[in-house]
Amino acid sequence: MAEGHSDSDSRSDAVVEALTEALGDDCVMTGDEVNGRAAGIWRSDTIQAKALLRPRTTEQVSRAVRICHRHDQSVVAHGGLTGLVESAVTTPDDIVLSLERMNAIEAINPVDRTAVVQSGVVLQALQEAVEELGMFYPIDLGARGSATIGGNISTNAGGNRVIRYGMTRDMVLGVEAVLADGTVLSSMNHMIKNNAGYDLKHLFIGSEGTLGIVTRAVLRLREKPVQQATMFVAVDAFDKMGDFLKYMDASTGGALSAFEVMWNNFYTLVTTQPAANQPPLPREYPYYVLVEVMGVEEETLEEALAAAFEQELIADAVVARSEAQRLQLWALRDDVEQCFRYAPVFTFDVSLRISFMEEYVTEVNRRLQAEYEEVRNFTLGHMGDGNLHFVVSVGEGGPDHRRRVEACVYEPLAAISGSISAEHGVGLEKKPWLHIARDEGEIGLMRVVKQALDPKGILNPGKVFDMERT
Repeated sequence: MAEGHSDSDSRSDAVVEALTEALGDDCVMTGDEVNGRAAGIWRSDTIQAKALLRPRTTEQVSRAVRICHRHDQSVVAHGGLTGLVESAVTTPDDIVLSLERMNAIEAINPVDRTAVVQSGVVLQALQEAVEELGMFYPIDLGARGSATIGGNISTNAGGNRVIRYGMTRDMVLGVEAVLADGTVLSSMNHMIKNNAGYDLKHLFIGSEGTLGIVTRAVLRLREKPVQQATMFVAVDAFDKMGDFLKYMDASTGGALSAFEVMWNNFYTLVTTQPAANQPPLPREYPYYVLVEVMGVEEETLEEALAAAFEQELIADAVVARSEAQRLQLWALRDDVEQCFRYAPVFTFDVSLRISFMEEYVTEVNRRLQAEYEEVRNFTLGHMGDGNLHFVVSVGEGGPDHRRRVEACVYEPLAAISGSISAEHGVGLEKKPWLHIARDEGEIGLMRVVKQALDPKGILNPGKVFDMERT
């Protein structure tokens, strides 16, 4: 062996050479080609890895993973890199498997109301493609222009319309996934009902690429709503928001599709320069709600809104009268990047019952204010499905301050049986707090499943929970 050339270097060279031989030079990137790529949409660092693979087919993914399995080589799948919990972060010892070239919408069937897509398809591209055929794919996120279907499946993404349509898990009929040894599991079910034995696709939905790499999926579509009404309302007390939510859902016959709440500090932020949004309502109220209803006559909606005023559930309101106005209202909710004016910031997504929400937010803010002199906790969320987002600025950054802020946010969840993650996943960031949302029995069974499907621990190692590699 040449002086200065370690066994580790030799193994690295061997696996990259084997991958290049199996996939071709055009599929394997190394060196500056890899290290010059951003590690994430919201991150300032770059990818660190031995190599980055860009396969075009499931067969190539299988071949690559088989080689990595043979060499005990760790593999981290990459989609649109819009995640927020360090689930796609890599080290110089990892191989990145990017699904960016597997971006074909293979079929859209309006009769069966399904779409067959590769994992690298961008969410917005699918939304627009099915809309042209009079269909509708309900999952919608602020990162719709970057997030991929594979990433959505990996994290069981939720977004804006969960209250009516459910999360990604509710949209997936079937998947094709490559297991840790390169085996291709093709469970491309096209039926809504298939109750024959275990529904194996659910192993991969929300598992953050730790049990297998999803390469293709069959997705459930809906009919495009004929009517779509959007309104923005102000509420003067938190306890009225729960009543307003229940009232709107009941009065529109279950057609409520979004109920997005903004605390005053977030609303003020996104309607104050340099933000480009204009305030549709005065900034004097403590809470604001973006309400969307699909498939209901405008007259029904107007009646429901008038009755809400009469019952003093809402204090003020504006209704979008055009598509442009509807998009302007949604722009308020999506302009979360304004929070970065106060960088460094720490972002959170938690899940809890609505009945505990006001008390929980008060307790989090009390703890933050006890820890720091200057605190900004911009608060918003998908209240209709119990999901809150915090963007916290305490004037300091770094892992020590992050840990202190996390304790303020996560510890109060234990007493109310809340979850540390509503839709972003666990990754590396939330791993130390997993015990709050899952008990020892659940985590133990997760380890058993991981051990069974990935005994060498090569798939996205270290994410969600620790596991000894064999």
